[in-house]
Amino acid sequence: MALRCTLNRYLLLMAQEHLEFRLPEIKSLLSLFGGQFISSHETYGKSPFWILSLPSEDIARNLMKRTVCAKSIFELWGHGRSPEELYSSLKNYPVEKMALEFLPFEGKVNLKKPQHIFSILEDYGLDPNCIPENPYNIYFGRWIADGQRELIESYSVKKRHFIGNTSMDAGLSFIMANHGKVKENDIVFDPFVGTGGLLIASAHFGAYVYGTDIDYNTVHGLGKASRKNQKWRGPDENIRANLRQYGLEKYYLDVLVSDASKPSWRKGTYFDAIITDPPYGIRESTRRTGSQKEVPRGIEKCPESHVPVSLSYHLSDMFFDLLNFAAETLVLGGRLVYWLPVYTPEYTEEMVPWHPCLKLISNCEQKLSSHTSRRLITMEKVKKFENRDQYSHLLSDHFLPYQGHNSFRDKYFSGVTKRIIKEEKSNQE
Repeated sequence: MALRCTLNRYLLLMAQEHLEFRLPEIKSLLSLFGGQFISSHETYGKSPFWILSLPSEDIARNLMKRTVCAKSIFELWGHGRSPEELYSSLKNYPVEKMALEFLPFEGKVNLKKPQHIFSILEDYGLDPNCIPENPYNIYFGRWIADGQRELIESYSVKKRHFIGNTSMDAGLSFIMANHGKVKENDIVFDPFVGTGGLLIASAHFGAYVYGTDIDYNTVHGLGKASRKNQKWRGPDENIRANLRQYGLEKYYLDVLVSDASKPSWRKGTYFDAIITDPPYGIRESTRRTGSQKEVPRGIEKCPESHVPVSLSYHLSDMFFDLLNFAAETLVLGGRLVYWLPVYTPEYTEEMVPWHPCLKLISNCEQKLSSHTSRRLITMEKVKKFENRDQYSHLLSDHFLPYQGHNSFRDKYFSGVTKRIIKEEKSNQE
């Protein structure tokens, strides 16, 4: 049966990548623009065709000005499983909106500068090796706007002035900013800023950006280069230069060398969003300042060239500190968006770190290998932070089962080791 269309019925044509990230992005953006995700489908799975209801065309246009997961949006006029069903559906559409042979459309046809573009979209399923003779569904509608897929290419890491071993993919950076509901004049913070890829996406949407990192060389753009055929970084390779490259320098607040385990902030709420990619111990080490030696009684003034001693920073401790920091410094309604590495065979939803002041909004998986993945966690502050001491009990095993992933690095490379051993045995045979 064909679906009866209403004035607020729209067809969203989605991109076929990062499938788990699509629905949370659309929901977050609709929430940002005063809309609500209303759909007749319980789940879309892998389908690129989404039918949803929106309050107005303005919200549809605002949605497409931000999304990188959707290609286009159409005002849906008709929908059916066959041309006959589509015809029947179109006949039921409000008369004042009709076109083509169903009702004469006033005005001349202008193919060079059209005022309206009409499209027929056919759904032939998801298997390119098994294409049916007839489409499963046929959609007809008026084109409203395209998404921001071109940002993935224009902000590509390959073209960026300052990069590192773990610079975030441009598409994922924009997805994270959208999950965080970043908007104009927000203040966005990254406590593991690295080369600042996540700051660029937030600055593109008009937010003021700030970051810290424990690595002095990365913050100041010193040391060995990550780019091929380049040994050392140039004098102007830094985060500020990246923002300048894209015309976003006015949104740059600052980046500092700082230890995320020892926040240096006064008590208060400063940030509208915290968007970050903590190190997992794979390409970048997990470090915090400290020493296993006994702390000296006398505190002497350190010279400017002093480099603090660092210790290993367990992942469970890192995420506990991150959630506590977010709960303390985010404004109410502000969002924390971060990546959580997991060993897939041992993963359960109970392993996702939680905090009484933060509500879990979404949990999306990106596979890294056959046995490891990372999950994009989005949380929203829903309760005022009271006292840091009252949350110390969260470090217990009962509240943080993620502690078993402190050895994530060993588990990550275990698959590589097993594969090497297997290849060596096969070569010997």
